[in-house]
Amino acid sequence: MDFRELNYVLAIAEHQNITKAAEALYVSQPTLSKFLISLENDLGLKLFRRLGNKYVLTYAGERYVDYAARIRRQKADLDVELADILKNDVGVLNLAFARMRCTYMLPGTLPEFRRLYPNVKVNLFEGNSDENDRRLLEGQVDVAFYSRPAVENPMLCYEALDEEELLIICCKDHPIGRFAQQNPGGWPILDPVLLEKETVILMQPEQRTRQITDALFQERKLRFADTVYTSNLPAIMGLVARGYGVSFLFEPHLRHRAERFELDCYSIGQGRVVSEFVAAYRKSSYLSSYARDYIKLVQELHRNDSGTRPAS
Repeated sequence: MDFRELNYVLAIAEHQNITKAAEALYVSQPTLSKFLISLENDLGLKLFRRLGNKYVLTYAGERYVDYAARIRRQKADLDVELADILKNDVGVLNLAFARMRCTYMLPGTLPEFRRLYPNVKVNLFEGNSDENDRRLLEGQVDVAFYSRPAVENPMLCYEALDEEELLIICCKDHPIGRFAQQNPGGWPILDPVLLEKETVILMQPEQRTRQITDALFQERKLRFADTVYTSNLPAIMGLVARGYGVSFLFEPHLRHRAERFELDCYSIGQGRVVSEFVAAYRKSSYLSSYARDYIKLVQELHRNDSGTRPAS
């Protein structure tokens, strides 16, 4: 088994089509077809079932691809570690963020990272937390940044960078604000039970904020008269600012976007709700020195911003 062989089989498995896999590998379709026939003859096993133009893994193929993917990840880790040892500061850094964080975290970190590591190419991936977990496990991404999950994946490490508070947001001077309790040094406190007759705007189930709010609602047995769902954070803020409903958002998202909207923000009564902001990476992987330095830049940005409130 050589790395060319690994890459060929993995490409066929990914695209499930010889022509598309050949295009991705920059080889001809006949070359790839002959390679697969020769490999399967040598192994004495079929790695793929042909369903028309579709190539579907057999059980033997699934086992082959599982080991091939792991070997390729280990080779990538070795390459990164050797580059570190040689101190060339040349390499590739694959980063994943939840979409809502990109607009303020990337401008606050990438220019400084380029100054420190001008020869490191950065690839960016955006998606919800579940998508970014999959990218981590498949080796597509080196580090992902998001809120710590309620159920942690045993194959991932979670490095806590800071703490974030979940807030209730309402339009400016919403009548419900008269029930808020003053909180010296913090946000006014509002009991979420008071929102049960309000329209509550929530994120989609695959988003980490939604998963955390669902756990909160279940724990406190909260039920709302009307709910609206969207994955678009500016849309949530815009709707709330116009008095369409109320919502629950983490403080950092408000700090970097709330200046566009007139909002009142409240800590959640009956015990403030917080989540850890983490850098996640595979337990078995080697993190380059420049990856660790990028994590530090993200942590510094997050902590420097943590004392700033949006206007309310």
